[in-house]
Amino acid sequence: MMGLFNEELRRIEENGLMRTLRRMDGASDAATILEGKPIYLFSTNNYLGLANDSRMKEKAIDAIRRFGTGSGGSRLTTGNFSLHEELEHVIASFKGKEAAIVFSSGFLANVGTISSLMGHGDVILSDSLNHASIIDGCRLSKADTLIYDHVNMEDLEKKLKNAASYRRRLIVTDGIFSMDGNIAPLPDIVSLAKQYGAMVMVDDAHATGVLGARGAGTAEHFGLTDDIDLLMGTLSKSVGAEGGYVAASRSIIHYLRNKARSFIFQTSLSPAVVAASMEGIRIIASEQHRRTKLLENAHFLRQGLADAGFSLIDGNTPIIAVLIGSAHDAIRFAKRLEEEGVYAPAIRPPTVPEGMSRIRVTVMSSHEHEHLTHALNAFIKIGKEMGLI
Repeated sequence: MMGLFNEELRRIEENGLMRTLRRMDGASDAATILEGKPIYLFSTNNYLGLANDSRMKEKAIDAIRRFGTGSGGSRLTTGNFSLHEELEHVIASFKGKEAAIVFSSGFLANVGTISSLMGHGDVILSDSLNHASIIDGCRLSKADTLIYDHVNMEDLEKKLKNAASYRRRLIVTDGIFSMDGNIAPLPDIVSLAKQYGAMVMVDDAHATGVLGARGAGTAEHFGLTDDIDLLMGTLSKSVGAEGGYVAASRSIIHYLRNKARSFIFQTSLSPAVVAASMEGIRIIASEQHRRTKLLENAHFLRQGLADAGFSLIDGNTPIIAVLIGSAHDAIRFAKRLEEEGVYAPAIRPPTVPEGMSRIRVTVMSSHEHEHLTHALNAFIKIGKEMGLI
C-alpha cells in the first residue's frame, strides 16, 4: 500500500509539483528572516503590515491576561466570550450589515456557510477561479453547482436562465481573486442576480482592508453593500490576525449559528486573536493612509514589471501575478529570487491551470521604496537570464 503513495509522490516531484514547508524565523513583515537569512518578503497576505503592529500585540496581551490563552470550547458550549460577541458587532458595523458570525478560519466560514445554506433543489453559480474553500463548500452542499467562466457575465447569465426551475439560486464569487489579483464585476453580478432572483455571496478575504472608502471591501468599493446578501471575509490577511466571518441579515446569521457544522463543532478563536482582530479593524477603518500607500506601492511595482516586459494578469490590487509558464521554470525563478534576497514562492498546478505557473507577488503598505526597487531589479535580472523578457 505504501508503494502506491511513494509512486504518486515520485510523479508529483517529477512534474515540479512537490510542496515543502519553509520556515519563517521572523514576523510576517516587509523585511524578515527566512530559515536564518534576512530577506524581503513579497508573498504575504499581511497587506497592511498589521500582524506585527505594536497596538495589535498589546490588545492580544491584555486579552490573555484577562481571559487566558484558549477559549476551551465551541461557541455553543463554553467558548462564547464577551470578546467574541463584541467582535461580531464590530464586523457587522464595519461591513454595514445587521449581524455577523465568526468562524475559526476563512476556510471554515465558506465551507460551513455554503454547505448549510444550499441543499436539494437549489443551485450554486460559482466563478471558475473561486477559492478552494468555496469549491469545497459547493461540493459538501447537496445543491447542484454550475461553474461559470471566470468573470464572464454572458456565461453567468446563460446559466442563470437555465437555472430558473431551482428553488433557490446563489451566485458566489471572490471579491479579489487570490491568484490573479483582479476584481469581480460586482455591479454586473448584482444586476443579473436581481433579474433572475438569485442571492449573492462575496468572499472578500483579499479585498477587506484594501478596497473601499473605509477598507470594507468590494461591496463598499462599488457602493453595493445593501445589494450583497452575504459578505464573507477573513481576519488573517489585512486585519493581521486569524479567523473568518460572514456578515448578513440577522435571520441568515441566526440560521448559520444553528446549521453551519464548521461553527457548531469547532473550538472558538482564542481571546488574543479576537482582541487583535478588533484592533485591526479599528486601524483599517481609521487609517486611510495605509491603503493609499499600499495601492501606490502596488502600482509602482506592477508598472515596473510591465515596462520590463513581463507577462502580467491585468489588475490594480496588491496581488501581482507574474506569469512564467511551466512549473519547473516557476520553481527555478523563485529559487533565483531567493538567492537575490526576495521571497516570492512559485504558484503551480493544481492551484493554477497547467501552463500558467507564476510568481504571485504581494505588496505591503510597509514596503519602502528600497524594498520595491530591489525586488524589481531582481525580477528584471532573472527575467533576462531565463529569456522571459
